[in-house]
Amino acid sequence: MGGQLGNVAFVIWRESVEALLVIGILNAWLTRQQGAAAGRGRTYLWAGVAAGLLAAVVFGTVLILFGETLPEATQQAYHTAAVLIAAVLIVQMVFWMRRHGRTLKHDLETSLQRASDSSNWWGVFVLALIAVAREGSETVVFLSGTLAAARLDSFMAPALAAAAGFALALVTYSLLQVGSRILSWKTFFTITEIMLLFLAASLLVTGVDNLIALDVLPPLSGRLWDSSAILPDSGPVGGLIGALTGYRARPDLMQVLVYVLYWGVMCWTLFRSRPKSRPETKTA
Repeated sequence: MGGQLGNVAFVIWRESVEALLVIGILNAWLTRQQGAAAGRGRTYLWAGVAAGLLAAVVFGTVLILFGETLPEATQQAYHTAAVLIAAVLIVQMVFWMRRHGRTLKHDLETSLQRASDSSNWWGVFVLALIAVAREGSETVVFLSGTLAAARLDSFMAPALAAAAGFALALVTYSLLQVGSRILSWKTFFTITEIMLLFLAASLLVTGVDNLIALDVLPPLSGRLWDSSAILPDSGPVGGLIGALTGYRARPDLMQVLVYVLYWGVMCWTLFRSRPKSRPETKTA
């Protein structure tokens, strides 16, 4: 359970920093504008942020209510789908940032300039809404998959973990704004990309476990080995490692094949899509 709560804090931390990055870029551009334009644009900016947060909350509420309306017999299938969708979206998000992060600041500022030239401040509102709603919706799906994997009965512990993750995001963003003297954006994205890919691997293995339990996938073998005497995945340390990486003390062949195939595809794809430089993220 502790490992899954750590995943909750990590997801909130990473996604919040990314959302703060986008908001910071928009706000920094508006700050450089002259006259009443800056104040007017900032009003639309924060209205868009609020609307994006509301959209994410509504989306999360719909997901929770939908899950609660399902009959008990289909709950495991729903949890399995949530876990696997979260894994796919995490991988998609990692590669989206690698592909678009380098030009993120330029693209956002170009869109802002067009809105300013046409006095269409609703464009600022839409940019902020989309950015925050996207990050918020991704976070909702990630957390839905993580909590489904954890099967937690209470939301108090995840809520505290989420609050800790957001507080850490504020501190991290402040350090990143100071510059490379303390923590660089390149280092941040490199480390969190690796952590996210391990989290996706963990969710993928959990999804495979559920599919085997539902008789959708065959295990293909009995237990290939048993390392529980050294590091049980039911203990505090092994459970944490399992939640963060997908470690299993007594895996079967299907779990091992999926895990190896996943990392093979990730390594091959990362090598092919290695960016020439990291995201341009300076906001002021």
